[in-house]
Amino acid sequence: MIRILVVDDEPHLRRTLGANLRARGYAVDLAESGERALELATTHKPDAVILDLGLPGKSGMEVIRSLRHWTTVPIIVLSARDTEFDKVGALDAGADDYVSKPFGMGELLARLRASLRRPSTDEESPHVETPHFTIDLSHNKVFNEAGEIRLTPTEWHLVEILVRNTGRLVTSKDLLQAVWGPEYGNETNYLRVHFAHIRRKLEPEPSRPLYFHTEQGMGYRFEPIEPC
Repeated sequence: MIRILVVDDEPHLRRTLGANLRARGYAVDLAESGERALELATTHKPDAVILDLGLPGKSGMEVIRSLRHWTTVPIIVLSARDTEFDKVGALDAGADDYVSKPFGMGELLARLRASLRRPSTDEESPHVETPHFTIDLSHNKVFNEAGEIRLTPTEWHLVEILVRNTGRLVTSKDLLQAVWGPEYGNETNYLRVHFAHIRRKLEPEPSRPLYFHTEQGMGYRFEPIEPC
């Protein structure tokens, strides 16, 4: 079943969207804040997100940027802010579409269906091959010549986020919040411990990593080496 995450601080609108989406066969998660949205996104892995920009706490723009560090799911912004500046800003941050309030339910549902029909980057590139291991993003597995390399769910989540952002720095804060939730934004020791385990399992020389790099005081980056 296709799962939709609806993020809006207006209770009536959340209930209305939830009822309309469920009536059309979607599974629905409802979030009233940016922090709750990221928590639900990491635990329930939605197929699309409908997001208001004006949220308490973490803003809609911050939610878009955080999501785009580790997922390519469609994001449809639903907002009363309808200036060109707001629309361009949301689209540049990583949103796929923008619907202004007030809106027609038929139009929103049509745009949602259109977004869900677009092929994702994940579908186009499900495998990442290196000289030492192969990452299968579609089945959440890593293999080498000896067979499957067992990663814990947390280790896999960290690897997946970096691989989906190959070559780009992912900040420690974004990694922590994506894997453990908004309240863990400063627990960098968690990352050091887990990346030490990841390197022991995947790197040929864990003390001199070829693939999973630390940018001191900033975050982590995955750099693949193409197989010969």
